[in-house]
Amino acid sequence: MKLKNLLLVVFSVVGSYASFAQSNLLNAKTPDEIGKKTAAQLLSDNDKPLPYGYVHDRDVLMGKTTWELIDLDERVNFPLYYPVDTAFVGKERRSLFQVLLNGIKSGKITEVYGDDYFNAKKSLADIESVFKFKDTTDAGKDEFNNYYDDYKSGRKVLSDEYINVTELSAADVSGYKIKGFWYFDKRQSELKYRLLAICPIATEARDKAKGNTDAIELFWVYFPSVRDVLHEAKAFNDKNSAMPITFDHLLNSRRFNGVIYKEENVYGDRTIEDYMKDNAQMQLLESERVKEKIRNFEQDMWNY
Repeated sequence: MKLKNLLLVVFSVVGSYASFAQSNLLNAKTPDEIGKKTAAQLLSDNDKPLPYGYVHDRDVLMGKTTWELIDLDERVNFPLYYPVDTAFVGKERRSLFQVLLNGIKSGKITEVYGDDYFNAKKSLADIESVFKFKDTTDAGKDEFNNYYDDYKSGRKVLSDEYINVTELSAADVSGYKIKGFWYFDKRQSELKYRLLAICPIATEARDKAKGNTDAIELFWVYFPSVRDVLHEAKAFNDKNSAMPITFDHLLNSRRFNGVIYKEENVYGDRTIEDYMKDNAQMQLLESERVKEKIRNFEQDMWNY
């Protein structure tokens, strides 16, 4: 009897988690109702990203800005990469790149910049060529030359069959660069991390159309301004699909692996690659040295 009660409790908990993963999944009468919350759920819902606490400048005993590279080929970083093909997954599952891109296109994400110091703000029109490129085919060029006067005067318009459209997808993203700030909060007596910016790395659409595979920084997004958008998007939880993780939670809790490639320094914030040339092993060791330097500060606080 006790075993029966135990199993009943377990299944009840699992069922409650499943309803959290996809709202109204077990109560939907048609597929269209899956994911739509009921009026009661909306009334009691307080699902917002955990706000950052206020930190006074006087409470920051030590601070260090670092830049990291997240390689999406590493298994631990797969939740940021997949799914790359959305034809066989639900509407609620999108990759981080797709979430950012959709947010920019819809106007929900406006704090987009061309560099990691937030000097040059970019609009959708400014960065549209980065992820979308249109080019005329060879047959279209021949068509245009054969009827040059008609096309020039506007009597004829080049049809879509003569236009190649190249768009970036999640599969083209090879990694992310992030900028963050490590600081020791003397009020809380704790070493903390605050993510400041994120940048997808991929081949530009123009280069992709021409067969070039060199990856570049596409755009920088100021992270605190997009937390609401990232909180609404869920990353896949391999251990329990009934409890998905929001991208905001995943990034803030540092559930990824990144390698430091730059720290703020007196040499104009030069990268590790600038002074550790042509030696990948030494670059990794230098990255670990920067990490250890930050950790040691916290450890030294507790030595008397």
